[in-house]
Amino acid sequence: MGTTPYSASDGVRTDLDGNVWCTLGNGDPNESGVRCYTPNGDLIGKIHIPETCANLCFGGKKKNRLFMCGSTSIYAVYVEDVGAQAP
Repeated sequence: MGTTPYSASDGVRTDLDGNVWCTLGNGDPNESGVRCYTPNGDLIGKIHIPETCANLCFGGKKKNRLFMCGSTSIYAVYVEDVGAQAP
């Protein structure tokens, strides 16, 4: 998985399709947020937040709400995927 220079990833989750969701950030609003990659490493998409994204998890009744922990705030967005859950 490629990242931009000076960025870091801490939180990682997968969805039921095997896609990998990871946090990324260094405080740059053009880069900070979440990246989603296919199982073979192709970038599917980006979700930007205005601060460094520290961690993430899937939640909600259908496990299709992505919660993102920023430096000072928590963000949430509904996605078209379902997060894989531990048994």
